[in-house]
Amino acid sequence: MTATAIKHEIKDPALAPQGKQRIDWAGREMPVLAQIRDRFEQEKPLAGIKLVACCHVTTETAHLAIALKAGGADALLIASNPLSTQDDVAASLVVDHNIPVFAIKGEDAETYERHVQIALDHHPNIIIDDGSDVVATLVKERQDQLPELIGTNEETTTGIVRLRAMFNDGVLTFPAMNVNDADTKHFFDNRYGTGQSTLDGIIRATNMLLAGKTLVVAGYGWCGKGVALRGRGMGANVIVTEIDPVRAIEAVMDGFRVMPMEEAAPLGNLFVTVTGNKHVIRREHFEAMKDGAIVCNSGHFDIEIDLKSLKEMTSEVKTVRPFTEQYKLNSGKSVIVLGEGRLVNLAAAEGHPSAVMDMSFANQALACEYLVKNKGKLEAGLHSIPEEIDREIASLKLKAMGIEMDTLTPEQIEYINSWQSGT
Repeated sequence: MTATAIKHEIKDPALAPQGKQRIDWAGREMPVLAQIRDRFEQEKPLAGIKLVACCHVTTETAHLAIALKAGGADALLIASNPLSTQDDVAASLVVDHNIPVFAIKGEDAETYERHVQIALDHHPNIIIDDGSDVVATLVKERQDQLPELIGTNEETTTGIVRLRAMFNDGVLTFPAMNVNDADTKHFFDNRYGTGQSTLDGIIRATNMLLAGKTLVVAGYGWCGKGVALRGRGMGANVIVTEIDPVRAIEAVMDGFRVMPMEEAAPLGNLFVTVTGNKHVIRREHFEAMKDGAIVCNSGHFDIEIDLKSLKEMTSEVKTVRPFTEQYKLNSGKSVIVLGEGRLVNLAAAEGHPSAVMDMSFANQALACEYLVKNKGKLEAGLHSIPEEIDREIASLKLKAMGIEMDTLTPEQIEYINSWQSGT
């Protein structure tokens, strides 16, 4: 099939050369996925499988799509976020790799929903989802296609929460791989990837100096830990807000101040939501903020910030820099919102560094292979990534980094597996 014969909806195919160059650059730090791709090319474990991926269309995602195609999958890619698409990458995937892509940076909600329907028109056997929108639409609107589905992979905390709710409601009638909770995903992607890329997006959008500023981080899961850690490393005074007592005390033990958002609102210069929940920052918080306070989201959907209420409080909205909007409140103060409240690391920057996505997408690729190998054997519901896959990915990463580690001696193996040996 020629590139021109592929159905697609991208900004401009002429951007392909630039996209190819950037994809090649990202590949320099994705050795694990490269090894998996080479094996897939030989073994074709996904031959005959129709696959839909709803992901951020970035240089790193391109390498996942290329690996899946190498494995024999008939893959189609749509964007999981209207502002995360890198148009040159989408063009290269279509022109250079014959992969159908339906994604345009800045697409409106109607276009996004249409792309979800196009993805389901592909009649997928496997869905790679980022937030579970495709899966939820399938369950709600395409029940007749459920028998075609082998399973799904989900890589976000928000998506896992939705899948658990679907299971509790009795509508998750197929296996779903919990890629998000794999050790080689959330320990690294969520903490180090989100931590660095969030601050990258904030700085690109604002050029602000973080040192000396008060940074309020809403949520102290792995993403929140990463943002708080990197913020402190750049000299910010960090406040954490939480609803979980265990995470709250962990933040205290890590050296951060912990308080409710209503107390943090008047203190913060910069606010970052990383919870996956809705309206974490809302009307009463905007009213209490300092003039010029900056608000952004690095959790998932833009509903973490109550933009509807903010607009109701506003006399004027003005774009002051790319991805930076100033809301002039009726009270006379201003609140700055970055990236329209969407993921700031993808809206205003390039998302996670490729070195960390190497492990995350290795999990995705191997989870697809696992679903195919175990077709008909897995029960409906959420399944953890098998430990052997997690360890294989970590071992491949260490090998690529040129790092060796210790191995147990026979005596040590016997000791830790025996109850008869004393201290």
